[in-house]
Amino acid sequence: MNESGTEQMLASKWDLPFLAFSLLRVAFGGLPFWVKAILIGLVGCLGAWTAFTWLRDRGRRVT
Repeated sequence: MNESGTEQMLASKWDLPFLAFSLLRVAFGGLPFWVKAILIGLVGCLGAWTAFTWLRDRGRRVT
C-alpha cells in the first residue's frame, strides 16, 4: 500500500463554482451579444419570479 499516493484529492469550496463559470463561459462564449443579453434577461426574470413566488407563499403559510 502506497501511503504517499495521489488516489485522494482535496477540493476547495470554490472548485464547483469555478467549474460552472468556466463551463458557461466556454458554452456561451461564441454567441453574439444580443443572444447573451436575451438569455441573461430570461434567467433574471425566472429568478425574480421564483423569489417573488417563494416570498408570497411564505407569507401565506404564516397566516
